[in-house]
Amino acid sequence: MNRPIESIATTGSGGVLVEVECHITNSLPSVIIVGLAQKAVDEAKERVRSAFSASNIKFPKKRVTINLAPADTPKDSTSFDLAIAVSILQVSGLIPTSTLMNDFLFFGELSLSGKLRPVRGVIGKLLEAKKLGKMNCVIPFKNLDQAKLVPGLNIVPCHDLSELYNLLVGTRPISLLSTNGKFINTKTEKVSILDISEVSGQKRAKRALEIAAAGNHNLLLAGPPGTGKSMLAKVLPGLITPMSQDEILEVTQIHSLSNRNFDHIISLRPFRSPHHSASHTAIVGGGQSPKPGEVSLAHKGILFLDELPEFSRTTLESLRQPLEDRFVSISRAKESVTYPAEFILVATANPCPCGYYGSSKECTCSAAQIVKYQQKLSGPILDRIDMYVEVDDVEHNILLDKSHGETSKSVQKRVNSARKKQQTRNQGLLNSNLTNTQLKKIVNLPDEAKQLLNRAAEKLSISARSYMKILKVARTIADLDNSDTTTQLHISEALQYRRNSNQNTM
Repeated sequence: MNRPIESIATTGSGGVLVEVECHITNSLPSVIIVGLAQKAVDEAKERVRSAFSASNIKFPKKRVTINLAPADTPKDSTSFDLAIAVSILQVSGLIPTSTLMNDFLFFGELSLSGKLRPVRGVIGKLLEAKKLGKMNCVIPFKNLDQAKLVPGLNIVPCHDLSELYNLLVGTRPISLLSTNGKFINTKTEKVSILDISEVSGQKRAKRALEIAAAGNHNLLLAGPPGTGKSMLAKVLPGLITPMSQDEILEVTQIHSLSNRNFDHIISLRPFRSPHHSASHTAIVGGGQSPKPGEVSLAHKGILFLDELPEFSRTTLESLRQPLEDRFVSISRAKESVTYPAEFILVATANPCPCGYYGSSKECTCSAAQIVKYQQKLSGPILDRIDMYVEVDDVEHNILLDKSHGETSKSVQKRVNSARKKQQTRNQGLLNSNLTNTQLKKIVNLPDEAKQLLNRAAEKLSISARSYMKILKVARTIADLDNSDTTTQLHISEALQYRRNSNQNTM
């Protein structure tokens, strides 16, 4: 009996090993695919048949039955095309059963002309293959750059079915490419990032951005329109350290599951800025075939939500889990998946619908409109935001000044130093990701600083969660000062970035 051809079915960001079995009998010519195959998989029979014809390979004029085992696992990917084609080649006797590629996994979508198209989620498939001890894989050539990010694999990239057929029959030698997991960026990516020196005034908001970048803290910028809130948010990518090799692999894996640019390598920290009209599914993830949403596509980067109160209440409340747990769990009747969602949330908000409540300009909103607008942000959501900064109007006489302080490059040096200090001390974690137990071990809080925090917590009616978040922010400020002790000054500054529950929401 012929050995089954193997592939991987994607489940969330991982996968399940799938055996592709083929059975050919003398009957009316047809191709039947069984094994809980979704429509995209079932349509493979037409792609495979056309690819055989375009590659001058004889397709068996018999009844061909393809089984994808385990049969109770949903399969919804075009990546099985290549494994199905190889299985048919083997059972029909067109390739020798003793081929050197018996221990290979096969991934790839076939075009009608026989060319191999890149497949979605190839990194997750290769990581799962490596976990299962399957180190040899055949993939489309256009997936090669992503495959190189996974170390310790032997890859055979192919352009089309004809090329693979020649390798299988032995007319061409098999050339294995070993991956080392190192990404070398040979392309100059043109990315427009605002420099912090381009922002006029707003010293307090700039300081808050530096702290947020150093400790991965969430930030809410509140104030009237035109004060530079959105501009400040767009400065943040230039303050954070570049991604490490492991982070590039992790982020690219998530993006390879999305609908656009799934075959690209993500080497820069993501900056996701969804519009407030985006659906709940687009933000959090999900769908009939669950895919990552904006919170997961922002993993290891920044999620910018401009005009936060304009987002739907359902969408805002769904942010509770990712803000607290750093991952998103999506449960459906057929399957459940979990995606990572470790990001810096930067949000902006106006104080009222017209935007001028509490500013120098006249507010045209009624008291009921202001209350209704401010109540769009619930207490639990605001409690999960580490830092709250009011952005005031900028003096007009400084707008045309050529210099507005230090550059992003100089701020990034301090941020880099603080992040390295945290990761060394916290075993790779940044301050915002510490558990309460871990924080207590490293905060190093003198009695006078503790007393100041306790007095402020009682006077300002600070919740237990906010109390610990203030400590995390204070510890980050201490790291920026290269101090091993969290002093009164650090606690005092951290308290300035905490929203008083007795004041207006925005």
